[in-house]
Amino acid sequence: MSSSPIDADGRRRGAGGTLAGAGLALSSMCCVQFGASLSMPVAQSIGVFRATALRLAFAALILLLWRRPSLLPALRREPALVLLGLAMAGMLLGFFAALRTLPQGLTVAVNLLGPLLLAWREDGRRWRWPLLALIGILALSRHGERWVADAAGLAWAALSAACWAAYIVLLRRAGRTGGGGDGVALALPVAALAAAPWVWLDGGAWPQPTALLRLAGLSLLMPALPYLLELEALRRMPAFSFSVLMSLEPAIAVLAGAWLLGQTPTPLQLAGMSLATAACLGALRDG
Repeated sequence: MSSSPIDADGRRRGAGGTLAGAGLALSSMCCVQFGASLSMPVAQSIGVFRATALRLAFAALILLLWRRPSLLPALRREPALVLLGLAMAGMLLGFFAALRTLPQGLTVAVNLLGPLLLAWREDGRRWRWPLLALIGILALSRHGERWVADAAGLAWAALSAACWAAYIVLLRRAGRTGGGGDGVALALPVAALAAAPWVWLDGGAWPQPTALLRLAGLSLLMPALPYLLELEALRRMPAFSFSVLMSLEPAIAVLAGAWLLGQTPTPLQLAGMSLATAACLGALRDG
């Protein structure tokens, strides 16, 4: 039986929405990985916890000034935004803390276990795409002749992975409830407050004004803009497709390292990029 014009138009809108969401998610990943590479010198000079807390504070201030939401009434109406802010803080703190002792590829690989397990939970019947993405991620996480890891770094990366999965669920909920960019603007101050005590874990002198200005500028690239882009992506595509699509992040990290740091990808990493890309295309097709 042939489809009605309305059904066909709905499918076209759905496919177009998924592709638009994929483009937004890819833009977000580029912002995150290039922003991480650009901010590492500042983070190493003043401490990763201090740099992360300041980055969240700058991002919260920028979005509050731009969106001007009613902070306390909105948080009382939607308590999930508090949880979203806590997930944001845990995701960034865990990621940058893991980078102190783990290679970036391996850190991103462990982080992606959160979105991939979420994808499995969303639809266990389509297990082949998360599995293919996981194989590609493991290949991308190869550092030199071996995988380098330590217990503390892996623990921080695992915390970031759990927060990332929670972040996807809560951000999608914020998009459904109609908060839009205001939801991100409301959650970021919570994230900044949650990260504020960690400032005192890093010793040494406080950053100079030039370093503060650099962090303020980089806070737009990461995390303010990626959060807004991912919110819009999750409003246009299924959580399953979004979670598998995140497996392209290690590939983008490798490309960022090659461009900004002169790190040449190995043949195994190129193979991993191919597998992760194939998994993402398959998940988008199913989505």
